[in-house]
Amino acid sequence: MNNLIGIIISIIFVFVVIGISTLLTKKNILKDEGSRKFIHIGVSNWWIIAMIFFDNYIYASIVPALFVVLNYVSYKKNLFTAMERGGGKEDLGTVYYAISLFILSLITFKNTNYSYIGALGILTMGYGDGFAAVIGKKYGRKKFEVFGSKKSLIGSITMFIATFIVSYIILSIFNPTSNLFYSFILAFSATLLELFTPKGFDNLSVPLGTSMIYYVLAYL
Repeated sequence: MNNLIGIIISIIFVFVVIGISTLLTKKNILKDEGSRKFIHIGVSNWWIIAMIFFDNYIYASIVPALFVVLNYVSYKKNLFTAMERGGGKEDLGTVYYAISLFILSLITFKNTNYSYIGALGILTMGYGDGFAAVIGKKYGRKKFEVFGSKKSLIGSITMFIATFIVSYIILSIFNPTSNLFYSFILAFSATLLELFTPKGFDNLSVPLGTSMIYYVLAYL
């Protein structure tokens, strides 16, 4: 029963985040990248809902699978303008985002004791990459290009700090042993992944890479 409730709450939660972003965009409170990153950061918190309600990897993966399809439709038809970039035609980042959620749901919820490993990847992507883009766009005066993507030093520093904080909080709760060391390694790795991954693909490389790196370090 909890799994079914989780699916309902998950769908409502995602649409509420998109709805709030759309409303704030129409009121001119959020603009351009700000609206996308509001959704980017907000939706990443879905993983917390997943950890509360889901005890089965099939149920946990249903909502991400749904949004893989929905996000692709939005990309093609510009259905949710608040979360699309360049009229929905610049990159498939929102689709890759949902694919990351789907893959990590399938993998980490096979044993719910490991679901926090998925949280490391998803919340790093949400908060780290999200704030890096916002801060970098606003305060990054000197830009440089890496594989066709514009980056800034302040953006990369923000990515490192946000990822470190997110990782430290999660590991302090679920696996406090050497959490300072792991948090530093994950922050450094995620920053490099975000820096050197081409457009949109960082929504795959950062969450999957971060979770995999932690698993290798902590369990292998």
